[in-house]
Amino acid sequence: MLCVVETPIDLGMMEQTHAYHGLYYVLMGRISPLDGVGARELALERLVSRIQDGVVREVILATNFTNEGEATAHYLSELLKDTPVKLSRIARGVPVGGELEFVDPGTLAQAMRERR
Repeated sequence: MLCVVETPIDLGMMEQTHAYHGLYYVLMGRISPLDGVGARELALERLVSRIQDGVVREVILATNFTNEGEATAHYLSELLKDTPVKLSRIARGVPVGGELEFVDPGTLAQAMRERR
């Protein structure tokens, strides 16, 4: 598995969970047209070549749930959709220990849509 994150700090947070035991790819940014950052600035050709080496079977998109993070995840899913790897996205929803009365409506709606 290869987990794609935006920054080294995000990688550190993933490591603290002790829930993932695979490889990482750090984008060192995210697509943000307002800041002048596009796909070219992220050097995604290195990511594609890493996936094509045959070692990676699944790519986990672990970008943030901001507009920029969502745009980056969408771009990556389109870029990698014709590769032989499985693509997945980290889940989002109600935080552990959270109470529904304090969760914003958007997060609660997303949790309902992505329920298992």
